[in-house]
Amino acid sequence: MISIYSISALIIAYLFGSIPTAVWIGQAFYGIDVREYGSGNAGATNTFRVLGKKAGIAVMILDILKGYTATNLAYLIGLSVTGPQDSVQFVNYQLALGVTAVMGHLFPVFAGFRGGKGIATLFGMILAVHTGAALICVLTFVLVLLISKYVSLSSILSGFSFPLSVIFIFQSPIRSVVLYGMCICVLILVTHQKNIERLLKGKESKVDLFKRKE
Repeated sequence: MISIYSISALIIAYLFGSIPTAVWIGQAFYGIDVREYGSGNAGATNTFRVLGKKAGIAVMILDILKGYTATNLAYLIGLSVTGPQDSVQFVNYQLALGVTAVMGHLFPVFAGFRGGKGIATLFGMILAVHTGAALICVLTFVLVLLISKYVSLSSILSGFSFPLSVIFIFQSPIRSVVLYGMCICVLILVTHQKNIERLLKGKESKVDLFKRKE
């Protein structure tokens, strides 16, 4: 049943997602709008590229928290609306909240609807819905980043690891989670089209998290 509480939670989730962490951190501490440099996206990857690892890590953590917090708003709605916490109805509502937060990140009302690609916010959503699969995503991201030093490639492969782990490792019985995982793959391909082109051409920027500035 749709209630004023569930609709309000969706609006709040969108507002959480709309918080433009990359833009605000860039302007507040560096006097730079990251959307005017690099790939032009207001996300963690472009922040790494434009402002460096400290700002990039801060943006990544905050964007993850946006997705995690928005998704877990389901707990505040009440079980009478969402059903038991292990029910399909509850998980579906979590997914709805998370997707709404991601849309807020992609099209933030607080930043002229010019946002990022939503990978970190997606991860926060995954962390709230399926912790086991989220850990596999983290492992994939870290390994690929250490080997390739490409944040974009790490994000892409990390996102693809979610549906694979849900289907083949955890064998989730909730179809909506599996469908969501497949949708993640499509979204990643769409939002990372330019990154994929640069990767194929060998022109994508690398990030070395362990390199010290001289």
